[in-house]
Amino acid sequence: MAAKRDYYESLGVGRQAGPDEIRSAYRKLAKQYHPDVNKETGAEDRFKEVSEAYAVLSDEQKRAAYDRYGHAGVSGAGAPDFSGFGMEDIFESIFGGFGTRTTTRRSPRRGTDVRYDLSITFEEAISGVEKEIQVTRHEACGTCKGSGAEPGTTPVRCHTCNGSGEVRQVRQTFLGSMVNVSTCPTCQGKGETIATPCHTCHGRTQVRQTRRLSVNIPPGVDSGTQIRLSSEGEPGINGGPNGNLYVALTVLPHKHFRRQGDDIVLEVAINLAQAALGTDITVPSVNGAEKIKIPAGTQAGTIFHLRGKGVPRLQRSGRGDMYVLVTVATPTQLSNDQKKLLKELAKSLEGDAVPQERGLIDRIRDVLIGGS
Repeated sequence: MAAKRDYYESLGVGRQAGPDEIRSAYRKLAKQYHPDVNKETGAEDRFKEVSEAYAVLSDEQKRAAYDRYGHAGVSGAGAPDFSGFGMEDIFESIFGGFGTRTTTRRSPRRGTDVRYDLSITFEEAISGVEKEIQVTRHEACGTCKGSGAEPGTTPVRCHTCNGSGEVRQVRQTFLGSMVNVSTCPTCQGKGETIATPCHTCHGRTQVRQTRRLSVNIPPGVDSGTQIRLSSEGEPGINGGPNGNLYVALTVLPHKHFRRQGDDIVLEVAINLAQAALGTDITVPSVNGAEKIKIPAGTQAGTIFHLRGKGVPRLQRSGRGDMYVLVTVATPTQLSNDQKKLLKELAKSLEGDAVPQERGLIDRIRDVLIGGS
């Protein structure tokens, strides 16, 4: 097999050639070797060669890869595929569409994807839930079964394109006779027209209908999670597959819990006596009530770590953790006896204030990111 020719040599330009020089060289050679003009043996292969060279050298990134690695830099994974080379695509970009072919609308096309926004509670996100939603989308008309024609009638072959969905025009250019193929303007590429449109869909073949769908929401989802319901989007065209339905979740905030990834933070207030003397308290969690032992002398900002009491990990095993942040509530309304007792306590505890080494926010941040 002969070695592939250097792209610069194929176009007859130097390696320092600019975009305009490369384009001009390609125009000249494309006119000379285009198969519709040049019937000599080898003309079509030469036209493919210069078209391939232009496709690489006219693209800044591909040209840089070729300059550095040669043909190996623009072949293999991610490189342009020149098998069955699409000459008309490049020729159209240079000469304005002579000899081009417009894709018809008769080919199957996938339906459009649909998004549905759904809000769920904090508890539903943690435990998982099944929700029923209503989605309005297009579906095949039940009256005409998707044909667009009134029952008892049928679509007829388009008289303009004779059922092909395409029209061809022969144009005389400086290169000779060129054939332009485009979508039929009468039938829009369908190859048939409807003489008596369906009274329900008015010939559109589809109607908008509302459907009820069940959505299974797994434990551990969060705001921004999307659940895909395959083939529940808009219907395909010309027998193509339906699009998908994406349910985008928003988790409503909780009154007490705050979520940090797979972890949960809960702030709990205790009184002065409980902090000083120690006590046992019961706090809520997503799994039910949990008991925590508060040691004597507990300071405001102390954090208790409950392992495995957080959010179920989505699509993984295990759960996150729960962090209980303790604050000390300062009473705002005291009886005379309580004031007397506190004054006596304050007198017995008189002394200089002791500065804290680190702030409360720093300590919370360390715990939540795994610090000690």
